[in-house]
Amino acid sequence: MNTSARMLRLLSLLQTHRYWPGGELARRLEVSPRTLRRDVDRLRELGYVVDAVRGVAGGYQLRAGGQLPPLLLDDEEAVAVAVSLQSSAAGGTPGMEETSVQALSKVIALMPTRLRRQMDALRSQTERLPWSSGPALDPALLSTLAQACRDREPVHFTYTAAVRDGVTAEPTERWVEPHRMVSMGRRWYLVAYDRDRQDWRSFRVDRISEPRTTGQTFRPRTLPAEDALSFVQAGIRRMPHRYAVRVVFETGIDDVAAVVGRWATVTGTSTRAVLEMNVDSLEWPVFVLATIDADFSVESPPELAEAAARMAARFARSLPEAG
Repeated sequence: MNTSARMLRLLSLLQTHRYWPGGELARRLEVSPRTLRRDVDRLRELGYVVDAVRGVAGGYQLRAGGQLPPLLLDDEEAVAVAVSLQSSAAGGTPGMEETSVQALSKVIALMPTRLRRQMDALRSQTERLPWSSGPALDPALLSTLAQACRDREPVHFTYTAAVRDGVTAEPTERWVEPHRMVSMGRRWYLVAYDRDRQDWRSFRVDRISEPRTTGQTFRPRTLPAEDALSFVQAGIRRMPHRYAVRVVFETGIDDVAAVVGRWATVTGTSTRAVLEMNVDSLEWPVFVLATIDADFSVESPPELAEAAARMAARFARSLPEAG
């Protein structure tokens, strides 16, 4: 076993965070105690904190919260990996939940305290909704806003509002009291009280730039909604949308609601459900149609029926011909 492979093997054993007698580690790696000590010193040079106990019963243990190796992952990359694994562990990548949880636990265990605080803030200050597409985001921005929510720190940032009729609004400066983050797949929102406008607002995080905190704190206000997710959804429903979707499913409302969550209105009975939602893109409705295992009829818009027909034809072409 070469040095690099042996180092990775040693790190893998130490990442269990159990105490390893030196003799047992040396036998597993098939090296002498002297070589083992040199390998441990190399890990320490990379930033891993490895405690050692000398003597006949001596051994080694990797300390939780050791610094991430600077040549492998910098702080922002570490947060990015943890954010992705957190999303996958929550079901963002079907079939990968258990593996993602295991990997996430290892990444967070090795994070320095400052990074673990960021991940804790992001996890505790975020409300989630099932799958949805959206723009890529800077993990450092997400963690900064999440920590401000948790620590009740006012935030100043530059905000570029939505594009309307092909015209991009001029950026504005906002001074807000952050309340909660809302995650809709890759699309994130910040729910906050806007001090200048003296009202509650939801902000698309991908349109936020240059966030700045002061270290001061504010007294929390009462959100005029059941929770942050409801507040964001109510605001989205009030906005003009390109498509008004209405689909009838030949299954119970519980089956449909389990897929769409609170992202759409579902009414009906235990055998027939009506789904209604307003969207700018048909990507999410098509995903819902493909996910729910039941017959359906699209009442509106016609573009959704056409998209479903194209999807069905594509699936049919991909199947082997019946013999």
